[in-house]
Amino acid sequence: MTEEPKQLPAPVESSAAERRRLWPIWLVAALALILAILLAAWNWQQWQTHQSTMQSISDLRSDTSQLEDLYGDRGNEQSSRLQALENRIAEQRELIATQQRQIDHNARELLEAGNRTRTDWLLAEAEYLLRIANQRLMIEKDIRGALSALQSADEVLAESDDIGVYPVRKQLAREIQSLRNIEGVDRTGLYLKLEAAIASIHDLTDQALIHDRAPAFDIAESKDGAGAGADNANNMVTRGWNQFLDTMKQVVVVRRMDEPVKPLLSPDQSAWARLNLQLMLEEAEMAVLRGNQPLYERALSKAITTVNDWYDATNPAIRGLSETLESLADRNVDPELPDISKSLELLKERLAGRTAAGSNGNNGDEEAGNESTGGDAS
Repeated sequence: MTEEPKQLPAPVESSAAERRRLWPIWLVAALALILAILLAAWNWQQWQTHQSTMQSISDLRSDTSQLEDLYGDRGNEQSSRLQALENRIAEQRELIATQQRQIDHNARELLEAGNRTRTDWLLAEAEYLLRIANQRLMIEKDIRGALSALQSADEVLAESDDIGVYPVRKQLAREIQSLRNIEGVDRTGLYLKLEAAIASIHDLTDQALIHDRAPAFDIAESKDGAGAGADNANNMVTRGWNQFLDTMKQVVVVRRMDEPVKPLLSPDQSAWARLNLQLMLEEAEMAVLRGNQPLYERALSKAITTVNDWYDATNPAIRGLSETLESLADRNVDPELPDISKSLELLKERLAGRTAAGSNGNNGDEEAGNESTGGDAS
């Protein structure tokens, strides 16, 4: 036997050696994992901090904008208040200036009033009455009111002892006579009559308004000769004939065909005709108040034509309405008015002359007073 088996190498334990070599790797991996986890946690914390910081910044911006808006609105409000106060101060200044001017004017008036005589007051009163007369005649066309004002002015001038009002009174006499020559217009009476005519239109029924029958004659009219002959007969025949005629009147109506027949009006046409007539009369009322003679005549002419063309002339209400309108159509609502302003102009000239004379007299008195003062001093 040989010794070869004894020289073979001993077996090596490889697993234990490999395990001994891999533990540092595991250690490094564990450390790396721990570091990764820590880094992730730190990043997450930083991200949360960043988000909270951005949210804080956003809140700060929102608060800043709100504060800016608030202070901006308050600034605008303060500006508007200041502007309003400035406007009120300017208005108060203007009011104070106006009141000061009024006070100065009143003071001057009082000073001048102290220097006026009774004649000056009478002339001023007469001027006021003449202004009233011109206003009544030119604007209101009130002849009676203007005449009364002129007469009152003449009476006031008669009380004054100023000989310079003679031309004014002479012109006043002419103007008073010219107003007396004018026929006065009773505008209130004309207006009320037109109102009554309009009311009568509303009171009428369709049967009274509509022209529901053409010109006609009955048998009795054509039998006048026969009736006259029957009167010569005995009474019995006459009574029988009269009864026969009465019966025929109720049954037979003879219409003339040689005259135009007006068409019947429907209810709508009748209402339209009433409304149209009412508008015409209201137009006449307006012409009365304004003193417009052409408009007044035209409105009443159209109203009369409408009544004659469309309404039953045999109806008593229509006949009375037509007569009223024809009587009103002849009235003159705008008479020619004279010019009464000449007396006022003459009186103004007289007042201006008295004022100038008074001013000259005061200046002369002041100059005389100054001269006497100077003489005394010398």
